[in-house]
Amino acid sequence: MIIGYARVSTKDQNLDLQIDALRKAGCEKIYTEVASGGKTERPELNDLLRNIRSKDILVIWKLDRLGRSLKHLVELGNDLSKKEVGLRSLNDPIDTTTAQGRLIFNIFASLAEFEKDIIKERTQAGLSAARSRGKNGGRPKGLSKEAQTTACAAESLYEEKILSVQEIADKLGICKSTLYNYLRYRGVEISPYEKSDKE
Repeated sequence: MIIGYARVSTKDQNLDLQIDALRKAGCEKIYTEVASGGKTERPELNDLLRNIRSKDILVIWKLDRLGRSLKHLVELGNDLSKKEVGLRSLNDPIDTTTAQGRLIFNIFASLAEFEKDIIKERTQAGLSAARSRGKNGGRPKGLSKEAQTTACAAESLYEEKILSVQEIADKLGICKSTLYNYLRYRGVEISPYEKSDKE
């Protein structure tokens, strides 16, 4: 069976474009969801993953509709592979039912591992830089050890001014509001434009 999954971030956005494309691609059943990219809990996706069977093919509009982050996407892809379920993206060169598609997905997996190592290095660099400026590198009150690591990475990436706030949030697998909270915990000054955008 060919199964589709469509997601939008807010109720103001429309699912029609994705649904029409998924139907055109031959999807016999389509799961739809309204959930932000950084949201951990997605009931419809969880239901889909419970019910999908060996030899089924999961079709999505774009990769960012499925995974919260590259790491999450790779984890989902590996889970589907273990179930012998194909993954096909209509707007990305991913189709794990073909040898080329599997190769590209494996490249994505390697990039996810590389990205994890880079974030770890930047986290350590951020802690060292904070200590040299006299800032406390310990865990802020109210944040878990894991969240503190993410907050350090967020500070380092934000201060590099290479990625947008949304891109940083996507890379770290968190939503923008959480990113801003982490930056405040780290004592990072947020630009006035981003403050207004956040609100």
